[in-house]
Amino acid sequence: MRDHFRFSCPRRPAGRQAKTALLAIALALAVLTVGCSTSAPQASAPPQATGPPHATGVPRATAPSSATGRSRSSATLPSRATGAPQAATRSHPLAPPNVSAAQIARLPVATTYATTPTAPQDPAPFGAETGTVLHPTAAQVIYTRPGGPAEATLPATELGSPTWVPVVQSQPGWDRILLPTRPNRSTGWIYLSGGGLRIASTPYRVEVSLSTYRLTILDGGRSLGTWTIADGAAGTPTPAGRTFLLASLAPQHPTYSPLILPLGAHSNTLTTYGGGPGTVGLHGWPDPAVFGHAASHGCVRVPAAALRALSQIPLGSPVMITS
Repeated sequence: MRDHFRFSCPRRPAGRQAKTALLAIALALAVLTVGCSTSAPQASAPPQATGPPHATGVPRATAPSSATGRSRSSATLPSRATGAPQAATRSHPLAPPNVSAAQIARLPVATTYATTPTAPQDPAPFGAETGTVLHPTAAQVIYTRPGGPAEATLPATELGSPTWVPVVQSQPGWDRILLPTRPNRSTGWIYLSGGGLRIASTPYRVEVSLSTYRLTILDGGRSLGTWTIADGAAGTPTPAGRTFLLASLAPQHPTYSPLILPLGAHSNTLTTYGGGPGTVGLHGWPDPAVFGHAASHGCVRVPAAALRALSQIPLGSPVMITS
């Protein structure tokens, strides 16, 4: 059965996981997203993002200043009926095909570093989200369609954070999710009866308007605030379409932002940047003169107040970017 709740603050890693968690974050910061500095693009090969499964608590993208966090009590939310049309009801869900361990080992791991060439595209890239998000507590096989061939595996962690991805379509026994891989708008189907999944709902939505340089945070349709931002320059535009908050990175020695929030999207013009895979993200910027302009390499630069508000949005929450 699905749980529907608002999300609580992240759990801190256990002592024996601290070194591993710090290492994962250090590796993840190599991504640094396409708009995170002003240096020229680099062509170094990115490492694979790895790490042990994290605790199954649903984290917010908490900024360093609130690392101790204050939990908020959960509130039951109704199921949402928005999103892509659901498939016709079947008396029995389609079962997934048998996939051997050798076949699984050859599949791409669905992280921001990966490419999933057989993944179907999002059928409604500007459509409403379902509000449902899911977290694999163990790696899950992702399929091209219900009962179809395997296309990737979804890991339990992404860039040192627990993996939470949004559901964009459902049919009995299956959910279609957005993937953080290239190409942008990649999707896949996950079988719900295989175990190893947590399913919840989020009331939050982040809207980014590229034409008006505005970012708005919604909670159940109610605005929590709107801010003027900077987006991608003409040669390195911010990609439009629905995506999601993929991870939360807090640099140990921040230069331009105390918090970086990678999204499940990539630059369409840069294949690598600063040693990372060209991941687009939300982050702060020290010079307020950039706000209201197309100035970045693809990331969305936000004021400090917006970054503090974004730090409270749970991972997996949808982000809609419109031109």
